[in-house]
Amino acid sequence: QVQLVESGGGMVQAGGSLRLSCAASGRTISSYDMGWFRQAPGKEREFVVAIIWSGPRIYYSDSVKGRFTITRDNAKNTVYLQMDSLKPEDTAVYYCAARGPYKSYVTSYVGEYDYWGQGTQVTVSS
Repeated sequence: QVQLVESGGGMVQAGGSLRLSCAASGRTISSYDMGWFRQAPGKEREFVVAIIWSGPRIYYSDSVKGRFTITRDNAKNTVYLQMDSLKPEDTAVYYCAARGPYKSYVTSYVGEYDYWGQGTQVTVSS
């Protein structure tokens, strides 16, 4: 079992930045694909970004490409999401997710992630 706890959410003005953290426990995440998803009120949970376990391959949704950056620190068992140039449409609950171990491909599909955090609220005001 992998337990995930997100932190770092909050309220920020458009154009600002936030850094989310996802601390894992129970197992080391070095063998897990890690992803960030978000869910706005009344909408389905959507893919934001994922980083594969085996190397630097990272996949971003078009809506955040160039503004968001995912990094992982396996020594700290933590994944980060740096969010810059935030827009009001980025407002959502952000979830960290893990998939693995040792999957052969990375995916943006919600249903293929095995473990989820409780989410952290990000609110961007205009």
